[in-house]
Amino acid sequence: MSLGIESIDHFVLTVANAEQTLYFYNGILGMAVETFGEGRLALRLGNQKINIHVAGQEFKPHAIKPLPGSADFCLISSRPLAEIIPEIETRGGSIELGPIPRTGATGPLLSIYLRDPDGNLVEIANNV
Repeated sequence: MSLGIESIDHFVLTVANAEQTLYFYNGILGMAVETFGEGRLALRLGNQKINIHVAGQEFKPHAIKPLPGSADFCLISSRPLAEIIPEIETRGGSIELGPIPRTGATGPLLSIYLRDPDGNLVEIANNV
């Protein structure tokens, strides 16, 4: 029986260095930085966000073993990968793999992979 869960509002990345993380996601990937609550940090993408917790300074409640570099997630881009790959590289990002076909939640994807400063695997994909 479904509980009616239909989307992701946010998820948390535990990071070693907030400044380096914000540079990667804002400066290289172009996400907006948001401050909320009592100085908490987040990255905004569409109607979702990624909350940032610095290792050892996590907000409660949090995962049992929050560790930098343990995430692997996919972000969908509305722009063709052929357009964004050169931008990512010009801004200092490095493509680890791709473009390569993959399967996403709603069907086929064309994906590239790169790593953030903590080693999290970030997939950026186009729906095909």
